[in-house]
Amino acid sequence: MAEKRAVLGLIEKIVVFGPDNNEEKVIARIDSGATASSIDFKLSAKLGLGPITRTKIVKSASGVKRRPIIIVKVRVGKKEIEAEFTLADRAHMTYPVLIGQNILQEGNFLIDPNKGGKK
Repeated sequence: MAEKRAVLGLIEKIVVFGPDNNEEKVIARIDSGATASSIDFKLSAKLGLGPITRTKIVKSASGVKRRPIIIVKVRVGKKEIEAEFTLADRAHMTYPVLIGQNILQEGNFLIDPNKGGKK
């Protein structure tokens, strides 16, 4: 029998795990148009995430930039997933974490824009 796919809204509460069994609950933006997931520099530093594994050229609304990549473990819904995140300055954005296609595909999630949306 096929696994039931978890349904996510456009905004979800997630848990970001640090290397020392520390964790942070945050609100993340779910973005099926983003190929990669992204995490804010300050949140990454607070949790002691890293090291940087490589860099990647990322196209965003603010232009084309080379961003560092780290491996981060997150809980989205009931699934714990370890995946690549680009490091970015998201201080000017509403949400410190953006969940992109790499996690959505690995977690086999569906997106319902009508689900949730409340902080």
